[in-house]
Amino acid sequence: MKVDSNLKKVLTKNNFAVTAECGPPKGADPGIIRKKGDILKDYTDSINVTDNQTGVVRLSSMAACAILRQEGLDPVLQMVTRDRNRIALQSDILGASALGIRNILCLSGDHQSFGNQQQAKGVFDIDSVQLIHTVRRMRDLGQIIGGEALSEPPKLFIGAVANPFADPFDYRVIRLGKKVAAGAEFIQTQCIYNLKRFKEWIEQVRERGLDKKVYILGGVTPLKSARMAEYMSKQVAGMDVPDDIIDRMKGVEPKEQRREGIRIAVETIMALKYMEGVHGVHIMAIEWEDIVPQIVEEAGLYPRPKISEE
Repeated sequence: MKVDSNLKKVLTKNNFAVTAECGPPKGADPGIIRKKGDILKDYTDSINVTDNQTGVVRLSSMAACAILRQEGLDPVLQMVTRDRNRIALQSDILGASALGIRNILCLSGDHQSFGNQQQAKGVFDIDSVQLIHTVRRMRDLGQIIGGEALSEPPKLFIGAVANPFADPFDYRVIRLGKKVAAGAEFIQTQCIYNLKRFKEWIEQVRERGLDKKVYILGGVTPLKSARMAEYMSKQVAGMDVPDDIIDRMKGVEPKEQRREGIRIAVETIMALKYMEGVHGVHIMAIEWEDIVPQIVEEAGLYPRPKISEE
């Protein structure tokens, strides 16, 4: 069983990484995950599996990652603190490593009020920064919370998220610094439409030297329609979709809007490729995974580097 994640190897060899997001089904069919994995496998270095995103009940991230692992892929286990206390979190961290999963992304999670189980009790026993620290302690010190020793530490490449567009803006880099200090090794950002503001954020990241301490992957979500752009601008907290992007989507015929959304995504990736401090992209094509190969090819990121086992 391989020791390091493919994502870690790609990044440590200074390749521009490509990850993509895979949403599990609202059911128990493993074939859906296998199909999505087959679409993405040759065009990404690793595949994120979301953890009941937006508070909606889905096939577990752990199970989906195990299925992708069986298919020879390199999954990123997303783990939220919303649904588990520290006992369950640490148990699942060990379980993921035992299954051969080599990447973890630590998040607090969308509040349950957004989903289909609004009466559920949120746990939030620890927050995302504490979860990062917990994984790092378990891996590097072989200890659980409280200091008790593990018989075998987990082997995980530790990730976290960052939103360069939430307010207050000046706190965004401070928050990132806390996650890096806690032990985050790679960062995937909120999807980027406002490149000007993202550039301001990455400049602050460079000024603090954080780009030398953590690998940053810029988030990219292709727009399907002008309506989607307007919804994300007005209804999704922490999202920044400038008017010029919305106007651009409105400026083409409805049947051409998906094509325009793909162009915007490719242009964003091309800008990120040449931006100092950015080490890759994370493509979140929400229930549109089959468009990822086209985006990767048009952005000049195909074929992906083949990293041999060492």
